[in-house]
Amino acid sequence: MCKVIAIANQKGGVGKTTTAANLGIGLAKAGKKVILIDADAQGSLTASLGYEEPDEMEYTLATVLGKIINEETIDPQEGILHHEEGVDLMPSNIELSGLEVSIVNVMSRETVLKEYLSMIEQEYDYVLIDCTPSLGMVTINALAAADSVLIPVQAAYLPAKGLEQLIKTVRKVKRQINPKLEIEGILLTMVDGRTNYAKEIMQLLEEGYGSQIRFFKNIIPLSVRASEISAIGVSIYEHDPKGKVAEAYTSLTKEVLAG
Repeated sequence: MCKVIAIANQKGGVGKTTTAANLGIGLAKAGKKVILIDADAQGSLTASLGYEEPDEMEYTLATVLGKIINEETIDPQEGILHHEEGVDLMPSNIELSGLEVSIVNVMSRETVLKEYLSMIEQEYDYVLIDCTPSLGMVTINALAAADSVLIPVQAAYLPAKGLEQLIKTVRKVKRQINPKLEIEGILLTMVDGRTNYAKEIMQLLEEGYGSQIRFFKNIIPLSVRASEISAIGVSIYEHDPKGKVAEAYTSLTKEVLAG
C-alpha cells in the first residue's frame, strides 16, 4: 500500500523543502520506493536536488496537471526524474503558478493531482508532496490527494501562530473532500536548543496542540551545514553524514516508518 504524505505549511522558510528531500531520501535508504512531487511553482525541491534551472524544464507537474484538465492522454512515467540518491522526482517550475489560476474554473478542481497520483502510486511505497507556502488551489489538491499531512514548524513565534490557520484548512478538507486525511504530526525545525526562546515556543505549541496532534519526538536542529545543502543539490546524508541534522532526519525517518 502506497502512503501519500503532504508536507505543508503556508509560511515559507520553515524547512519544508529540506524535510521533503531528506525524509524522502531517508525512506529510500531504508529500502522504500519513493517519489517526491514538487508542488511549488518556485521549484525549490527540484533545485535543491540539483536540477538547477527548473524554469527551463519542458515537462513538469504543470504539464501533467494541464493534460488531465484538458483530458489529454498521459504517459504516467513521462517527466519523472531519477535522482542518484534513490528517489524519483516529478519536478516543478513557474508554470505551476499559471495553472493555479486556471484550475479554479475546472470541474472537480480539488482532485486533479489525486487523479495523477492514482496513475503512479502502485509503483511506490511513499509519495511525498512538497506544498507551496500558501493555502491556494494546488495545496488543496495536495491535501485532497494525501493520506496525511506532515507540518514542519520553525520554533519561532510567527510560524507557530500561523499553524492555527493551516490546521483549520486541513480539518475543512477532511470534512468536505478527503475524509481519510490525518495529521501525520508536527515537526519542529531549525531549533536552536541553546536558547530559552526556542524552548518557550516548543512548550507553547505542545500546550496548544499536544493533546490533539502528534508531535514528532525528533526535532531538526538549526545548522549551517543544513542550510548549505539546497545550494549544492545533495541531501544532508551526502553533505554532512555524521552531523546532527543527518542524525535527526534518520530518526524522523524511523518515526514515519513506525507510523
